[in-house]
Amino acid sequence: MRITLLTLATLASLCFHATALAADAAPLKVITVQLGGMVQGETSLDGVVEAVRQTTLSTQVAGAVVALHVKAGDRVKAGQELLRIDARAAQQNVVGSSAQVDAAQANLVVAGKELERQKQLLQKQYISQAAFDRAQAQWDAAQSQVKALQAQTQVAQTQSGFFVVNAPYAGVVSDLQVTLGDMAMPGRALLTMHDPSALRVTAAVPQALLATVTSQQKSIRYELPGVAGHTSPHEPKQVQVLPAVDPVTHTGQIRLSLPTGIEGLAPGLFARVWLQGVMSGKAGVERVYLPSTAIVRRAEMTGVYVLNAQGKPGLRQVRLGQTLGDRVEVLSGLRNGDQVAAEPQLAGAAR
Repeated sequence: MRITLLTLATLASLCFHATALAADAAPLKVITVQLGGMVQGETSLDGVVEAVRQTTLSTQVAGAVVALHVKAGDRVKAGQELLRIDARAAQQNVVGSSAQVDAAQANLVVAGKELERQKQLLQKQYISQAAFDRAQAQWDAAQSQVKALQAQTQVAQTQSGFFVVNAPYAGVVSDLQVTLGDMAMPGRALLTMHDPSALRVTAAVPQALLATVTSQQKSIRYELPGVAGHTSPHEPKQVQVLPAVDPVTHTGQIRLSLPTGIEGLAPGLFARVWLQGVMSGKAGVERVYLPSTAIVRRAEMTGVYVLNAQGKPGLRQVRLGQTLGDRVEVLSGLRNGDQVAAEPQLAGAAR
């Protein structure tokens, strides 16, 4: 009898506790998906950030890399020495050429003195004109030899400068393709650098939209996902539409100038270009927007909690588009009439 009373008391306590939890659980706030053309006639294009000045440096001579003064990510000044190639053989060539110039100049001095003597003897008619002409020819040949060797020495000195690679402008070292001891060859890439003060967004535009883009450049916007302060559409400083069209893809290229001083911006980053008032499909394209707080981000997955027929939330993956203030566009993953949980934390706890 005592055991039965204890069991009944325990069951009553559990039922009371469950009733209290059910009473405390507040109903989930939901957002009903309704298709409505909030943004009419708008097309997005995938773009990429690139540097206006990006240079791949190489050398004109062969040799081993004996000094490497920079690494990827370093900022360099214009004219700064970046790396050096073994130039001992070239330096010996300069020394040998200089010695040949000295010998030729000595021969020129001797030929000049001999010419002067022959000239005096000719004036006294002790020698023939032919003998004097031979002395004149020897002096001319010695003088030409000096000039030729001097030019050869200058070439050797100029080539010795090819063994040092300097920065052509102030910028950032993007990539380093060699290490100490590597053999540098003419035309082989040694390092890549770019100027971070001049960046732009480049995107390919379908042939059918080129004419409209050219006439409506002021309506073009760009956004840089993942870059602070540029996750929403911004107006570019300048828009350039290239006159050429790719014969394979039948697309033209547009370039949007970016402002300077954007933190975290580097060549190769993804960008999105918005062509407002330009339609790639049917007019009045319907858009779906949700509050940013309703989006769930887990690693590389982006989704929302959608209530099923029984009212239970389930996580569904979606694909996002542009961000407008505190709202974000959902490109795919939702249907008209879907009920989305406005508070994903509570929805996740209620599963």
